[in-house]
Amino acid sequence: MSSTQAFLEIKGLKKEYVAGKPILKGIDVTIKEQGIIAIIGPSGTGKSTLLRCINRLIDPTDGEIVFEEKDICKAQNQQLRKLRRHLGMVFQEYNLVERLTVIENVLTGRLGYMSAWQAWRRKYSQEDINTAFELLEAVGLSEQAKQRADSLSGGQRQRVGIARAVMQDPRIILADEPTSSLDPKTAVEIMELLERFSLEKNIPALVNIHDVTLARRFAKRIIGMSEGQVVYDGSPENITDDHLKKIYGGESWLD
Repeated sequence: MSSTQAFLEIKGLKKEYVAGKPILKGIDVTIKEQGIIAIIGPSGTGKSTLLRCINRLIDPTDGEIVFEEKDICKAQNQQLRKLRRHLGMVFQEYNLVERLTVIENVLTGRLGYMSAWQAWRRKYSQEDINTAFELLEAVGLSEQAKQRADSLSGGQRQRVGIARAVMQDPRIILADEPTSSLDPKTAVEIMELLERFSLEKNIPALVNIHDVTLARRFAKRIIGMSEGQVVYDGSPENITDDHLKKIYGGESWLD
C-alpha cells in the first residue's frame, strides 16, 4: 500500500435503528496510518455501531465505507465475503466456539478463504495449521492449544480472539472494547498484543475503548465521539480536559 492510499475511508456514515433517531450522524473518517487508533466516547454514542457497520454485521442507513477500493455498504454475497476476509474482528465478549479447542478457534480465522465443503469438514492446510500454532506461541498460549475454549480465563480468551483475527491475514483489525472485562494488568497486555500485531503487519487497529489512560498510552491517534458524531480527531498528546468534557460531558469524573 502506498503512503497516500487509505486503508479505510468512511464518508457521511449514518445509522438509524429507529427511523428519525440516528445513532451515527454522518461520520467522516479516513484511516491512513498503521498502529492503534483509539475510538473513545461514552456508552451509547455509536462506537460499537461504527465498527459493526465497517464489517457489515449491521447495515448502514446511508454513506460509504471504502475498503480495498470497494464500498462495503454496497457489497453483497461473494464480494462481501472476500472483503470480510481482511477485516479482523476482536469482540468484547470474545465470540469463541466454546466446545472447540483453542487451536480450532484460531483456525476458524481461515474459514473465509475456504469452500463450504472444506469449512464443513474443517479441512485446513498444513500451512494454516502451522501458522495457527505460531500465533498461539506469539500470544503466549501454545501450552493451551488442545484445551477447550471454555476452560480459559477472560484474558486468555481475548488472546485467542486476537490470534483468530490475525489468522485472517487482515488489512485492518477492528477491536470492540477488547479490554472492558479484564483486570488492569491483562488489559495492558491485550493492548500490547494489538499494538504488536498492527505494527508487525503494517496495518491499523481500530480499537473502541473506554479507558482514556490506555488510549493515550497506546494510540497513535484518538477519535473522540459524542452523540453519534466525531468531536475530536487528533494525537493523544493534544487531547485536553476541554476535549474530554466535550466528549463525555461534565467534568466531575476528571482527575
